[in-house]
Amino acid sequence: MAQIRIENIRKEFGDFTAVQSSSFTVEDGEFFMLLGPSGCGKTTTLRMMAGLELPTSGRIYIDGEEVGQKPASQRDIAFVFQMFALYPHMNVRGNISYPLKSQGMPRAQIKAKVHEVAEVLGITDILDRPVGGLSGGDRQRVALGRAIVRAPKAFLMDEPLGALDAEFREHMSEELRALHDRMGATTVYVTHDQLEAMQMGDKIVVMNHGVVEQFGVPQDIYDWPATKFVAQFIGSPPMNFLEFQGVADEGAQSIQLGDSTHQVPSIREGAKGKLTFGVRPEHVALDDAAPYRGRALATEYLGTTQIVTFETPNGVLKARLPSSERIDHGQITGLRFDPRTVTLFDAESGAALKSEANEKVLSNG
Repeated sequence: MAQIRIENIRKEFGDFTAVQSSSFTVEDGEFFMLLGPSGCGKTTTLRMMAGLELPTSGRIYIDGEEVGQKPASQRDIAFVFQMFALYPHMNVRGNISYPLKSQGMPRAQIKAKVHEVAEVLGITDILDRPVGGLSGGDRQRVALGRAIVRAPKAFLMDEPLGALDAEFREHMSEELRALHDRMGATTVYVTHDQLEAMQMGDKIVVMNHGVVEQFGVPQDIYDWPATKFVAQFIGSPPMNFLEFQGVADEGAQSIQLGDSTHQVPSIREGAKGKLTFGVRPEHVALDDAAPYRGRALATEYLGTTQIVTFETPNGVLKARLPSSERIDHGQITGLRFDPRTVTLFDAESGAALKSEANEKVLSNG
């Protein structure tokens, strides 16, 4: 397995720029997620790693070797697609063994390796079955087996579970992560599903419009988003945004929101003009004594919790509260925010202001 290092890669298709000067490092043995909406550049980035697309500029290193202009055949990686791309005229054994046959490996060694991989994937009982009659989950296991069998330096996966139904997709994502942990393989995985990324990834790159918005561990990205886009894309429901005209002076520990003052982590960079106050729904609490007021518009019950939507002077806000807490439609109540969890954003650029709480995360990202 190997480290993969991306340095300022850019990809242009005529007048369209698909990826803009992206840089990040996938450490040896990591399960690394490329996350973002459709058209954000994540698949193009993966294809450049694989050698299926060559970067317009920038460098790609695999195991310390610069491979940016080398074809896929010279990079020693394995690619797993969303569409399984199996050979329909071969059985399971034939599909898994094909890469080894292409390398001219002796027959006895091929048989042993195929059986070893089939045991890891739990498909020894279907080795002699044609792939056409297999379920989606079994076909995906066969596709993974074909990638695993030749022990490449890295696995690159382009939404490999996207064709499965929701319930089986969740099951397969757990299996895939467990398989990664057993093998210790360097894996780069493309997805548009933020829950999948948070569940499976050691590190996440969040992309939007060809730009890396944030890079880091899942918890840091959730707790301290670098931009409004990341805050909105990660989380269900996403972070609340309350727009206001205000001043955030360097060193300040509170801001004025409407007619009330709210504590925030000590601000490390000042900003004036239109700001955005960001807070996750689970960090909103009801407090009749709080001066900031909201009117309940709707309630969504989720078993042990409920999502309550409030109308406030600065916009609509959602709170995740215990289901035991009674909220009547139209009820006006005080809303309190945990100051340790608040993020301020520049409303124009969307960038998070550095604070005492998030400074290390934003600096490292």
